[in-house]
Amino acid sequence: MTFWGVRGSIACPGPDYSRYGGNTSCLEVRCGGQLLIFDAGTGLRPLGQRLVNDCGPEGLDFDIFLTHTHIDHIAGVPFFAPLFDKRNRIRFHAGHLEGGVDLHHVLCKFMSAPLFPVPPAIFAADCSFLDFECGETLTPRPGVTLKTAALNHPNGACGYRIEYGGRSICYLTDTEHVEGERDSRILRLAEGTDLIIYDSSYTDAEFPRYRGWGHSTWQEGVRLAEATGARLAIFHHDPSHDDAFMGQVAEQAEAARPGTVVAREGMTLSP
Repeated sequence: MTFWGVRGSIACPGPDYSRYGGNTSCLEVRCGGQLLIFDAGTGLRPLGQRLVNDCGPEGLDFDIFLTHTHIDHIAGVPFFAPLFDKRNRIRFHAGHLEGGVDLHHVLCKFMSAPLFPVPPAIFAADCSFLDFECGETLTPRPGVTLKTAALNHPNGACGYRIEYGGRSICYLTDTEHVEGERDSRILRLAEGTDLIIYDSSYTDAEFPRYRGWGHSTWQEGVRLAEATGARLAIFHHDPSHDDAFMGQVAEQAEAARPGTVVAREGMTLSP
């Protein structure tokens, strides 16, 4: 998998964010020749440019899975070039929505006046919008299994475990832990996984100021990795945490659990 966006809440351009990156959440996961994308933050735009360059005459066929639909996780959708090519087949998935609201409705509302000049109907690609319930197990592509679980975040969010070829990755972002406890749903989802990508927006010292905001800490990520035996990738960096701050986190995390990495744009990991 490759990180195209690692930032939380809002994109952060500028020299102070050049090492780790300023785009919001977007992951490219390759399962053999199959492409799955997780989240559609501003990192989706450069990924789209790369996919256009790689596109053959038959077009592209892939899936996009959203953890949730807060703006930082869908801001890249209107600027994703493959959506404007009629050869492509793209399926959007979300599992967090409740109360009779579906994903297509949310994206139409997002891309509507006075917020945006054109609706999703402008997309030329063959697009579908598929809703599921957190907790379901999905089989979106041959040989690929996705296990899901609800996360603790305002308006809901969905965590994913991607399984393929005997290996697995857990993508757990936008979730708030309870101090002194491990989330049983997350533990079940992550048990025996190879790699955990975890919402590490804050430090333990910062966390008391942000209770109720729906995010966690890198130290909690370490505790989760220790409980499951997985490698940890620290993710969803707070916009106030520049390169210098994240460099300190990287040193402290490596000391706390060797092999832990701080996600940065362009980084590729294999479980």
